[in-house]
Amino acid sequence: MKVTGALEFEIKDKQDDYVVSEMPVTQGLKNPYGVANAGAILWFADVTASVLLMETGKTQEGMKGFPLAISLNANLTGNQTEGFFTARAEFVKKGKTISVVRTTVTGQNNKLIADVTTSHVLSK
Repeated sequence: MKVTGALEFEIKDKQDDYVVSEMPVTQGLKNPYGVANAGAILWFADVTASVLLMETGKTQEGMKGFPLAISLNANLTGNQTEGFFTARAEFVKKGKTISVVRTTVTGQNNKLIADVTTSHVLSK
């Protein structure tokens, strides 16, 4: 059995304290039942959080290295078959060693799709 797929998204807004991105629900990220794969939704949230950490980390004193995720807690509350997902990543804790980010993924009509909290340590 051959499985293929493609994931891509676009950063729509990037500020010091949040990042907003948008991902289309394409055929390549759907599961056999026609809805978005949970892993694709989590990937979208995690990479959006990483963009927030990398952009703000450049200017924060004492930070070194890539923001490596060390924990991820997700509540998947919905799904959809078409349209777009929007992710908004915001800091819960902005630290020199460990930072915590909450990323909400919403779908059509601002429906909550996922609420994801990630902790990141700066690798050296």
